[in-house]
Amino acid sequence: MTARPLTFADPGEAASLAAFLKKLLRWEKAAAVRLQAGRGVLGVFAQPARFEVFAVLTARLLEPIDLDATVSAGELLERVDETGESVAVPVEVTGPSWAGLLPPRSGWRAVAALPPGTARRAAEDVISEFRQRTERLPSQDRTRQLLDGLAEEIWERRLRGTELPLRAAHAAHALGFLSDRSAPNELYDARGWLRLRTARGSVIVRTESGGRGPGHGLSVTPV
Repeated sequence: MTARPLTFADPGEAASLAAFLKKLLRWEKAAAVRLQAGRGVLGVFAQPARFEVFAVLTARLLEPIDLDATVSAGELLERVDETGESVAVPVEVTGPSWAGLLPPRSGWRAVAALPPGTARRAAEDVISEFRQRTERLPSQDRTRQLLDGLAEEIWERRLRGTELPLRAAHAAHALGFLSDRSAPNELYDARGWLRLRTARGSVIVRTESGGRGPGHGLSVTPV
């Protein structure tokens, strides 16, 4: 663990980190994140509640440092200094099980370049469909079990022309990763994983063939 703050090399990265953490905490007050730093890049890994995906935010650091720690998202947010473009790393916590089972470091292969707005429109469409179908249900039928089943039916569909579950696009949209409508997105796969890469962050899901072989832990290369 490092005692000195991590200083970002690019303006706006501290604000991006703060926004990311706020979204995680909105869904889960006790959320944790795993921090990995190496070769001048910080990677922030999370598993947002409800989405069943990995979310990854990366940023270049002004000074290279080696770091691997799981910390409270709330405590990390308190230590973000947007004016100073830095963040102080809090004391480590006992992390959730997902923190030890990150996606692979290497072997990622580009499989599709998505035109600007494709993933965002797909997410908006399924969110709208879920709301409309929910509103058409009689109030007495809107049970948690039925709504969960409806959500699973919709978000397990695939993004047209790819194998990416729409829940990944939904998660990317909810996290603000798809806010730039003009930016293209890219899809990668690696040994049973799929990665939706955007200019603001990545969302990664395990496919049916995903295993728990060696090499886990996603490399902290810029998105």
